[in-house]
Amino acid sequence: MAKHFGALPDTQLLKFIKSGVIHGAQERHVGPASLDLTVSHEIYRINGVFQPRQGESIAEILPRLDARSHGLGAPLECDVVYLAKLNESIHLPADVYGYCNPKSSTGRHDLHVRVVADGVPRYDSITPKGFRGDLWVIIVPRSYPIILPPGEPVSQLRLFNKDTRFKEKDLQEALKKYQLLFTPKGKPIPTSEILVTDNDGSIILTLDLESEIPGYEYIGRKNVLDFGKGKKSYDHHEFFQPIKVDNGFALLKRGGFYILSTREAVSIPPEFASEMAPMDERCGEFRSHYAGFLDPGWGYGQKGEGKGRPFTLEVRPFEDMVVSNKHPIARIKFERMSELPKTHYDARVGSNYAVQRGPKLAKHFK
Repeated sequence: MAKHFGALPDTQLLKFIKSGVIHGAQERHVGPASLDLTVSHEIYRINGVFQPRQGESIAEILPRLDARSHGLGAPLECDVVYLAKLNESIHLPADVYGYCNPKSSTGRHDLHVRVVADGVPRYDSITPKGFRGDLWVIIVPRSYPIILPPGEPVSQLRLFNKDTRFKEKDLQEALKKYQLLFTPKGKPIPTSEILVTDNDGSIILTLDLESEIPGYEYIGRKNVLDFGKGKKSYDHHEFFQPIKVDNGFALLKRGGFYILSTREAVSIPPEFASEMAPMDERCGEFRSHYAGFLDPGWGYGQKGEGKGRPFTLEVRPFEDMVVSNKHPIARIKFERMSELPKTHYDARVGSNYAVQRGPKLAKHFK
């Protein structure tokens, strides 16, 4: 097991796969601090979202969900709830637990996914410590129909042996020791310029409306998108259009779906991991992201020479919002790694979002 406390690195995840602690996973789906979870052939159309009762397996719930088998290769319809069994099941050691977050590519398609685990009455929670059981995922396409081939990664699992999320004291120490934030032009942002804070160990990031393309808005056409077609298979104009910025302001319409970007570029040292956290009502009524995990080494460069990288945001307003540049738009929290990963994010080859300035659509678009 890990020598210290925090999020478990790639080396430990690989050991878990080889030893059978994690069953059904492939080594190629291991990241610096996370494991991709993949859909199986078993998919059902169900009558609503749900959570299992404590000790209750998902399989025994299926009859009361009016579960009907969904044909492989058939599109998942908008605003219809589906339940898919994941290929991965786990038998965790007594001191290990986990949480899940959607993959970036699912979030950027407005595909709402939530992992449910046998006997756990919470979403995206692999708890308590020592959990043993099967994993499933609730899938709801929100903007356009989706085809998901078996084996497609839809969520990520991060495992822990202790909660090491930063408190405010930890964050201030890290800001003194590391350069975590940069401007879009690569200039370090001093702590004194972080003007909006909740003093809870998180960093509030702001909106960038000054990029060449400041953001994208879903245009409402119900074109079907097939994940199985791979990278750069679709013309983004069939799904999205650039947002309009007038005199420095943009209108985000209630119920719309937007791909935006943070102004700040974030650097995550290899000894830390990060997670997007929900914005509260003091910032407005909106959801700022679907995907949430940021791996160690994001924006760090091969050996610390990086100048950070902005985060792409999947934003859904619940009220009409007039926003401007530097509008508070997202929040991140850091946590400690139990050990350094063997390979951090910026040292990997072929990462889909390693080169990123301004808002970036999902990898399926040209």
